[in-house]
Amino acid sequence: MLNAIKQQTTVKPGGVIELTSPELPEGAIVEVIVLIQDSAELAKETARSLTSLIGAAPGSFATPEEADQFIRQERDAWDY
Repeated sequence: MLNAIKQQTTVKPGGVIELTSPELPEGAIVEVIVLIQDSAELAKETARSLTSLIGAAPGSFATPEEADQFIRQERDAWDY
């Protein structure tokens, strides 16, 4: 069975990364994969405002007018 430990850490001078966990058994052979987070991309993600998400999800409406129009169309479809 494959177990995983996920941690975030900061690279120390000289490119040193320290990983400690009581879950790591002494003498075990482990494989380490390092994923470097792009600081520019991280800044873009965190700078995005919550209002930019309005209407972004599938099936949502960007404006109240769009929602009203959809509701009107649905109500008109109910009439025989």
